[in-house]
Amino acid sequence: MKRPPGRGGPLSTLVGTALLALMLFPVYWMVNASLQPAGNTLRGGWLPLHPDLSGYATALRDQGRNLVTSLVVALGSMALSLTLAAPAAHALARFRLRGTDLVLLGVLTAQTVPSIVVADALYGAYNDLGLLNSCLGLILADSTTGVPFAIVILHAFMRSIPEEVIEAAHVDGAGRLRVFRSVVLPMSRNALITAAVFTFLFAWSDFLFALTLTTTETVRPITLGVYQYLGAHTNQWNAVMATSVLASVPAAVLLVVAQRHVTGAVGGAAPK
Repeated sequence: MKRPPGRGGPLSTLVGTALLALMLFPVYWMVNASLQPAGNTLRGGWLPLHPDLSGYATALRDQGRNLVTSLVVALGSMALSLTLAAPAAHALARFRLRGTDLVLLGVLTAQTVPSIVVADALYGAYNDLGLLNSCLGLILADSTTGVPFAIVILHAFMRSIPEEVIEAAHVDGAGRLRVFRSVVLPMSRNALITAAVFTFLFAWSDFLFALTLTTTETVRPITLGVYQYLGAHTNQWNAVMATSVLASVPAAVLLVVAQRHVTGAVGGAAPK
């Protein structure tokens, strides 16, 4: 009997399960270590038979403010990136202007610039503008990564929207702004959610901008908090691991919730 396409045998299932377990083992050990008593992480067992939540209490006490800061920065960067990228992508996709290809090339080139170069340039400008140690400064910095990526994602999707749909909206009396708001954006929902997810993750996991553009404890994202927390509390590995677990939860929840939309944006074009 012919095997259905796309399905492997028991060996493939076993290999896939083994690889998945290998990749997820660090995550499991992080959770396991976070439930161990203080100072007992390296001697802890494979299972947290007697879970101790003191590490989470310490992490929330010391890093709760940093988690809120990261959430504000990530959400702000996501909102700013989409606000700038959506109309830009629509213009590049719909308006046949000379130099469009050069603009897209410039957007793609911006993705290749090392972050340390951008951070070094921003430090001098931020020092003059008073944006060091501010959430707004980090939002703007993280958007330098989010905006080009969102433009690329949204442009590829918006180009696939049928021209007949746009023309029908114009015939019904809708202007360009109304078409963009009421037709293009709803049809680009999957692409918008995909861009939102990744711009959020870029900002949430940022370390370089946080290290370069913050010099005090007033504004400190969780990535920088974990880095400095590690050196200050090396004997409290349960608190360090608990902080890592708490920092992983928002990203994991966001990916699970948006998985269907991300798959739809990557696997298909706009409906025709």
